[in-house]
Amino acid sequence: MKPVSRRQALALGIAGTGAIAVGGGGLLWARSSPFRPATGGRLEEPVILGSRERLLELLLEAAPAQVTVAGREASVAAYNKTLPGPTLRLRPGDRLRIALVNSLDTATNLHVHGLHVSPAGNGDNSFVSVEPGGSFDYEYGLPTNHPSGTFWYHPHHHGNVADQVAAGLYGAIIVDDPEDLPVTQDRVLLVSDISLTGTGALRAPSVAERMMGREGETVLVNGQVAPVLSAAFGDRERWRVINACPARYLRLHLEGGQLQILALDGRRLSAPAQVAEVLLAPGNRADLLVEAVKGTMILRAASYDRGTMSGMMGRGRAEVSGPVTLLSLDTSGVPGGVLPPVPSTGRIRDLRKEPVAAHRRFDFSMGMGPGMGPGGMRFTINDKAFDAGRIDETVSVGSVEEWTLSNGSPMDHPMHLHVWPMQVIQEGGRNLPDPKWQDVVNIPALDEVKVLVSFDDFPGRAVFHCHILDHEDQGMMGVVEAR
Repeated sequence: MKPVSRRQALALGIAGTGAIAVGGGGLLWARSSPFRPATGGRLEEPVILGSRERLLELLLEAAPAQVTVAGREASVAAYNKTLPGPTLRLRPGDRLRIALVNSLDTATNLHVHGLHVSPAGNGDNSFVSVEPGGSFDYEYGLPTNHPSGTFWYHPHHHGNVADQVAAGLYGAIIVDDPEDLPVTQDRVLLVSDISLTGTGALRAPSVAERMMGREGETVLVNGQVAPVLSAAFGDRERWRVINACPARYLRLHLEGGQLQILALDGRRLSAPAQVAEVLLAPGNRADLLVEAVKGTMILRAASYDRGTMSGMMGRGRAEVSGPVTLLSLDTSGVPGGVLPPVPSTGRIRDLRKEPVAAHRRFDFSMGMGPGMGPGGMRFTINDKAFDAGRIDETVSVGSVEEWTLSNGSPMDHPMHLHVWPMQVIQEGGRNLPDPKWQDVVNIPALDEVKVLVSFDDFPGRAVFHCHILDHEDQGMMGVVEAR
């Protein structure tokens, strides 16, 4: 970490401004009357920064910012003063260099969620701490066989993650397909939620919200509420949906049309599959194919019961995500030419056919404990709260392991493993017929899931954790080292 040079400060337009405000995540949190968002309006997409000659190099500033949120002025945190931050577009084999500048008044860092890159040094290193006024030069080398798909980036400094993501620090990463797919539009749809006061300031979460995992009062798609898309009859669109909410689940369905799922968490399915709905836990992504039919189609997130705190904080309450209208697609015109089918990818690697080096069990639990966090709650994995100085598990580079993810609590916990994706092989006690690759795997309340992990390519320390970000911040995270 190093201080920002005067040249960098002038280039960013921040010379002499210093850090702004105080409070959780380095921002000003307040309480007052509710925010009144404007709805509708044509969908806007983040600015795209693409690689050239196998390199994408940029400066990314995390800072308090005045931006337009759902048609209203708001005081948030943002990367490069936009919400969402810029979309980074790469190809397998590219290098990504990011000079992260911290203009908040608390520490931050950067996680490239879902990318299969080194966790060591200035790679996807969750143990880096970029102090206020400092900067850090990240560099990521994508393998030449890196999967094409949808990924994202956000802060990952332990203790500040939920506050900083909830305040607006997130952006998309696209790794392009080797060949263009037969679609008429390729859209980034970054779903987030935020709680603002009537004056546009960030609303402070309550103790109960931190315990449950906060859900913002206003749900956004690319910083808008219920934006409108337009298409010609017969168009086929690719929607890259990213769940960037700190705790909200998105149970997606398309009213007036049909959804096909092309990819999950940046990994293509063997062939597109028609589905009635898609459940995205916090951190999940889905690439969806939508055929434009006459009239209006509406993408909604139906209600999802993610559990209760009953018996832990008095009577507790159920936490229900949704329902919410995310966007609508208006179709006009006459039918055009018929698009060719989206090609299949062929066979997907099935780790069940490979030798398993070790079996491990991870119990995600929560309960009352002295001095652990707001409300006296403890959030642990295998009865241990996160300690950056402790190695919880040691694995061998190149090995395949079977992990049983058990949830003894009355709330769902979505588990995210950095660097290495997981293949889900069992849910609810049932073996899955086909490989399903994810980097965020939901563990339902009082249930368990089995996954296989192949620790390919990279040595180094990484983390695994609950992607309800308040739970992660309060200790539900462990450390794995590949050697």
